[in-house]
Amino acid sequence: KKLSNNSDMAEMKSMFREVLPKQGQLSVEDITTMVLCKPKLLPLKSLTLEKLEKMQQAAQDTIRQQEMAEKEQPQISH
Repeated sequence: KKLSNNSDMAEMKSMFREVLPKQGQLSVEDITTMVLCKPKLLPLKSLTLEKLEKMQQAAQDTIRQQEMAEKEQPQISH
């Protein structure tokens, strides 16, 4: 028999009686629960910050090299 509308569906469902066990375990499916995943390690510094620090360090190294070169030049000229 083909079901034609919602009232026929309700009649079909009422024909089946829910049975709960008196002993043993009852399992219920289709319940969404929290699933624990591996923690994702985030860097303490962002890549942009690391790039900026590298650029700043490179600039400071360049300045130090220029200062060392300036200190050595007067000694050579004397």
